[in-house]
Amino acid sequence: MKVLVVGSGGRCHAIVEALSRSSQVDKIFCAPGNAGIAALAECVAIKETQVETLRDFAIENGVELTVVGPEVALEAGIADCFKESNLRIFGPTKKAAQIECSKQFAKDLMLKYEVPTAAYKTFTDFDEALAYVKAGELPTVLKYDGLAAGKGVVIAESMEQAEEALRDMLLDEKFGKGKVVIEEYLEGPEFSLLCFVNGHDVYPMPVAQDHKRAYNGDKGPNTGGMGAYTELPFITDEDIDYAMNNIMRRTADAMVEEDASFCGVLYGGLMKTKNGIKVIEFNARFGDPETEVILPRLKSDMCQVFCDVADGKTPVIEWDDQATLGVVLASKGYPGSYEKGYTIEGIEEIDGSVYHMGTALKDGKYVTAGGRVMIVVCKAASLKEAQAKANAEIEKIKCDNLFYRTDIGDKAFKY
Repeated sequence: MKVLVVGSGGRCHAIVEALSRSSQVDKIFCAPGNAGIAALAECVAIKETQVETLRDFAIENGVELTVVGPEVALEAGIADCFKESNLRIFGPTKKAAQIECSKQFAKDLMLKYEVPTAAYKTFTDFDEALAYVKAGELPTVLKYDGLAAGKGVVIAESMEQAEEALRDMLLDEKFGKGKVVIEEYLEGPEFSLLCFVNGHDVYPMPVAQDHKRAYNGDKGPNTGGMGAYTELPFITDEDIDYAMNNIMRRTADAMVEEDASFCGVLYGGLMKTKNGIKVIEFNARFGDPETEVILPRLKSDMCQVFCDVADGKTPVIEWDDQATLGVVLASKGYPGSYEKGYTIEGIEEIDGSVYHMGTALKDGKYVTAGGRVMIVVCKAASLKEAQAKANAEIEKIKCDNLFYRTDIGDKAFKY
């Protein structure tokens, strides 16, 4: 089978790697791909949002399955475009992808179908939004209502911070013209529950936890993710059952009711609060960097799982019971401005998986080409062992302009 993966980051590298283990896959294309993915797939210079060009490529090259990585392709309507040409694609329609692309759509859906989430209100006017924040309690959560590459959420702990964020989102249109959803601040450990979904059918993956802050101890600005791990001791089987029944399945059913039936990966960003598990956000695709620690545990054939879910069949999905932990190496200065082009050495010495996020090849050597550059993922019998192994392995990578956290997974040991 010929397979096309749409995307370019670490998430797509993990998807390509999982597909490369399938006996059913003869050829993998990745558009646009990256320098690391090029070792496993033929990279094609087509942007994720050029959906008609991608469709034409799939037809011309006999692609039998397309897997979508990033949300920008979903918002551009890639699934609709492919389905109109009777091409098999793993990813939700533009209408279904609203659950990620519009915070207001997601919140309104949850309110209507009694999916537990934080109380909220939506604003388009800066003065009204600021007055609402001033009348309420701090901290409060401010969310831009569209796509913002993981940077459109601010937890405002002071009025100055809230005013600056509202100014960015509503007056200066930092992420584009849009609305702001203001939510009550919830406390508790966060976790990610990703599920394969087709209509009413929902199949869970192992839960994971992402680390958004740039520096150790959850200090510094929010990033696209500085590391993740699976095997969460503070999330019980009862917690997962509750989340599956009251959140993930209920939301999938709600999407069918709203004539926005979901097919693909539904990502639940959840929090275990003192008042029960609640939704922080939904994504309409694989998470990043969660994908990089979840897919290495898949024992089943990745291609078969994708095809079965896309075709509405019941997939066979088996996971190994090992813990996985991944540490992201990022360019110094990220998520602010940073320099590119620094040589990276030692990747081939890593005993584990290395997924490229922002690299390029120059004169036969890998160089930095993005904010988040790569993630080193290790597996072990316990989370402690996986953490120790990842932190030891990452020291083998030599580069003058990278930083990383050494405390990924520490939250698990507090409970």
